[in-house]
Amino acid sequence: MTKPTTTNTGIPVESDNESLTAGAQGPILLHDHYLIEKLAQFNRERVPERIVHAKGAGAYGELVVTNDVSEYTKAKLFQPGARTESLVRFSTVAGEQGSPDTWRDPRGFAVKFYTEDGNYDLVGNNTPIFFIKDPIKFPDFIRSQKRLPGNGLRDHNMQWDFWTLRPETAHQVTWLMGDRGIPKTYRHMNGYGSHTYQWINAAGERFWVKYHFKTDQGIENLTQAEADRIAGADADYHRKDLWEAIERGDFPSWTLYVQVMPVAEAEGYRFNPFDLTKVWSHKDYPLIEVGKWTLNRNPANYFVDIEQAAFEPSNVVPGIGFSPDKMLLGRVFAYADAHRYRIGTNYAQLPPNRARAAEVNSYSKEGAMRYDYNDASVPVYAPNSFGGPHADPERAGDSGIWDFDPTMVRAGYVQHAEDGDFTQAGTLVREVYNDEQRDRLVDNIVGHVLGGVREPVLSRVFEYWKNVDVDLGKRVEEGVRAGLNGNGSTPPPAQG
Repeated sequence: MTKPTTTNTGIPVESDNESLTAGAQGPILLHDHYLIEKLAQFNRERVPERIVHAKGAGAYGELVVTNDVSEYTKAKLFQPGARTESLVRFSTVAGEQGSPDTWRDPRGFAVKFYTEDGNYDLVGNNTPIFFIKDPIKFPDFIRSQKRLPGNGLRDHNMQWDFWTLRPETAHQVTWLMGDRGIPKTYRHMNGYGSHTYQWINAAGERFWVKYHFKTDQGIENLTQAEADRIAGADADYHRKDLWEAIERGDFPSWTLYVQVMPVAEAEGYRFNPFDLTKVWSHKDYPLIEVGKWTLNRNPANYFVDIEQAAFEPSNVVPGIGFSPDKMLLGRVFAYADAHRYRIGTNYAQLPPNRARAAEVNSYSKEGAMRYDYNDASVPVYAPNSFGGPHADPERAGDSGIWDFDPTMVRAGYVQHAEDGDFTQAGTLVREVYNDEQRDRLVDNIVGHVLGGVREPVLSRVFEYWKNVDVDLGKRVEEGVRAGLNGNGSTPPPAQG
């Protein structure tokens, strides 16, 4: 038997097809409340898209801990044998909702773990580094990667203007322009927490930690030509690939590792360990296996489960804390604030964000679209004398604590022995990339620069790459000059 159509409040609907009018030829009547409900709902069925990471895909999965890392953290989700449900959202950074999945761009890699102590959110990328090291530059950086205000077009000159004026971008831009700048699929890329976090063990000892999700499918990437072709044929290529793989039972997985640094070693380490534009050497701090993370369930509804998903680095659970990583600390505020604007005050009550913890005893109350609420006998303030919940520092731990100089200053990171904006980018080019990868790096940079970069930015681009590596910079300049003069073939302009 066919189910009858109803309004949102369950009232039977007279017609799905014709509006109520004053006679067959007359005007539509305002009291056709079902018509008004349909049109009003339609006008409001989109929430504002994310300013950053607008285009993405996601799935549910599970982390199974296979190793014992309890000497470093008391977090329950990382104890031997623990199994924790999770949600992930992969994304591009600069594009809008309808942009192609295969633009040259970093990929967001945000994971929510539903632990018994509350949600733990790990917000990272498919790169272990980022373009900038201080959150005050984040709005400027993102605006430089978006569109010009006048004509609404993307602009390579604007991108390179910002990059070359901020040399700290060199490491990330070298990565972006290299072979891993365009992953073949979301399944064929690594993920990184990127930031430096703090782990606290049961004895109260503290460690600095970085997360690495190594793809079990193997790393595979697209060339610029392949990515451009796919962008014109299937803008949702990565979203479709992830969905179809899980639907056919080909569940993608990653092995989770961490690097662990004793707190006492941070001050004297050769790179500032909290600088998001730097990595820690694997020789100095080898990868320690934690467990296997597998995606095994597609969202039931993309809008509900993925578009309304809210990831925020402020969500840390006992045994995990923050660090002096300035970008992390800026995101602790910015992400939650973005969700309140984009989804609403009570976004934490929505299905993908709802805690799976046995108890959620919050004094938050009211606000638009409030769904959950405390029993009327529970006080709405603290402290109180009537049995309301109270803070438990022993259970919560001290995630925001570390030793630091209390003097307030506006200053950059303390430079360590081998710090320098171009140092690790140059190492990446000379010691990690092989000859073929260096050739493709040059081609990618030249193609991107020929997409519209002009003087005086153009001269800074050449200097930028010479600071990374002298030979690389010369090859970039020669390739661009040849392209501008019409001598020799050059790759098509890359999508920024």
